[in-house]
Amino acid sequence: MTLRNDAELIINNALHAAQPDTAVKKALKQADFGAGRLVLVAAGKAGWQMAKAAVDVLKDRLSGGVVITKYEHSKGPLKGIEIFEAGHPVPDENSYKATQAAIEAVAGLSPGDTVLFLLSGGGSALFEKPLIPIKDMERLTRELLASGADIVEMNTIRKRFSSVKGGRFAALCTPARVFSVVLSDIIGDPLDMIASGPAYPDSSTAAQASHIAAKYHLTLTDEMESLLKTETPKTLENVETHITGSVRQLCLAAEDTCRQLGYEPVVLTASLSCAAREAGGFLANIAQYHQDTTKSLAFIAGGETVVHLTGHGLGGRNQELALAAAPGIAGMKDTAIFSLGSDGTDGPTDAAGGYVDGTTAGYLADQGIDVFAVLNDNDSYHALERCGGLLKTGATGTNVNDISVLLIKR
Repeated sequence: MTLRNDAELIINNALHAAQPDTAVKKALKQADFGAGRLVLVAAGKAGWQMAKAAVDVLKDRLSGGVVITKYEHSKGPLKGIEIFEAGHPVPDENSYKATQAAIEAVAGLSPGDTVLFLLSGGGSALFEKPLIPIKDMERLTRELLASGADIVEMNTIRKRFSSVKGGRFAALCTPARVFSVVLSDIIGDPLDMIASGPAYPDSSTAAQASHIAAKYHLTLTDEMESLLKTETPKTLENVETHITGSVRQLCLAAEDTCRQLGYEPVVLTASLSCAAREAGGFLANIAQYHQDTTKSLAFIAGGETVVHLTGHGLGGRNQELALAAAPGIAGMKDTAIFSLGSDGTDGPTDAAGGYVDGTTAGYLADQGIDVFAVLNDNDSYHALERCGGLLKTGATGTNVNDISVLLIKR
């Protein structure tokens, strides 16, 4: 098998292990929803997959519901469930329409009723009813995405301007009970930050939000300045939360597959958090150190990097990580680095990530492509496309951060 074949097998097995179906079904089979109404609301990139698992278990016990997921992430109708596809990473009109449908679905419930809330990453954009004009919310989202802010900083800001984030959706469900199943896409699994915590008490403060806004020089109207100072719910008495799945599953599955393929695997971390270019350079440095090895090695890192926008090209953090590694492993024998997002999309592209090996930098140079100029323009997609380095999986049905792997085959 070639390095590329090995990479694809590692990817497929890791994504399969990170599917939410089994964990969702286990959580639901142990639950007692009583005799009242049971309304399903699912939001996030894995929303359809999680809702499908719930429908399979609960069948006619459900009293209806709403699924909100990213465009092209629905895999078909679900009995009794209204399905919406909406914008990500910037919310759009369909995000607002779908969220309003979810709010209406939980209105007028009694203390004996339950809202089954299935939440996954991407919900910050998909599940939204802003407290500010739509144009201001869209501008804010774009500024945050371009700023280099990490996901916790972004969500600390976004929940201040939302009627459903920061525990406010659970408050809207009162007096009904909320049974929440969460698929984590944030390092450390902070429940109040995953999709901006619609059904979990908010640990962040107005002071922290103001500090972040100042740090990244965000454009705020007078109305936004006022909302930034308003505290979010700090206690919620009607919520029971179960967390399922995380980037650790990706790393462990990749480790197992690497071992089966004859590599000696090392999981470096499940909490990678730095600039994408720095992560790519770091993996290349590891490759340089181990080039004289006589055994096959695999180094695995899970987490989520960030991209600092300096240009106007097309790409995503995983593509940028991979391309940034290419010069560092140029000419190396049987050495490859790949990185991908577990949800199957990386940035505003149709690729999940990127793959490079010892031939990539030289090939691009022969094509007249300067890797460093491409990185400065944030145009990793087109460079990787030229050399066959794009990884495309389509929508995967899960969303548990990213995984990056260095392979050295001997």
